[in-house]
Amino acid sequence: MESYDAAYAAAASGVSAVYVILSLAISVLTLVAMWKLFVKAGKAGWKCLIPFYNTYCLYDIAWGNGWLFLLMFVPCVNVVVGIMMLFKLAKAFGQGTGFGFGLLFLNTIFILILGFGSAEYVGPQVSAKN
Repeated sequence: MESYDAAYAAAASGVSAVYVILSLAISVLTLVAMWKLFVKAGKAGWKCLIPFYNTYCLYDIAWGNGWLFLLMFVPCVNVVVGIMMLFKLAKAFGQGTGFGFGLLFLNTIFILILGFGSAEYVGPQVSAKN
């Protein structure tokens, strides 16, 4: 019997290389879109490049209070708050709930739409308390 180990290894290497290249391309595309999104919101674009600080700024853009990002360190709460932030981000750019679902399920595509599209930053939408 012939051994196909070398052929399988070569195929796996090729698939891995394509995966890495696509992942890097999507990451760069997302960073560029985030840069544009930050600039639209009146923040310096470079702030999207710094880990944790970019999350703080994103919460500030969406909620008006960046310190809410600390809730991301609380297990289970982080999932709920992260989803709420995406919907508030959509509202901060004048988009509706459907766009919020788009941010939730197809994040990179909808961040590109926010960054490069015609959506204007209208500020954090706070609900009136009665």
